[in-house]
Amino acid sequence: MSHLIETLSVAQPGGYRDVSPTDVVRAGYHGRVIDVREPGEFTGELGHMLRAELVPLSTLGAVAASWNQEQPILLVCRSGARSARAAQFLAGLGFRKLYNLAGGMLAHQAAGLPVSRS
Repeated sequence: MSHLIETLSVAQPGGYRDVSPTDVVRAGYHGRVIDVREPGEFTGELGHMLRAELVPLSTLGAVAASWNQEQPILLVCRSGARSARAAQFLAGLGFRKLYNLAGGMLAHQAAGLPVSRS
């Protein structure tokens, strides 16, 4: 799994890799999914990815302090911009297997992939 997502993703200068929603599915990604939006966005119109954990960007530093830095993490937001900032931030803390959902939940929904709103 890890090798396939590496192959399908695109390295970014900030120490993370961009990956499309369909490539996340194709790779059979089973790592951690962190949604950095606010609670209202998480349960709102776009919903969130199945298995996603809500960790608003403003709380990421404090929450991530207890995480395994070697575990794969897929970061998600509405359009991919906030999650890219989050990925860059985590890379600066020493996290090594970081993926940004390119296009965010907008792209995820456009691809017809399942979402949850609960």
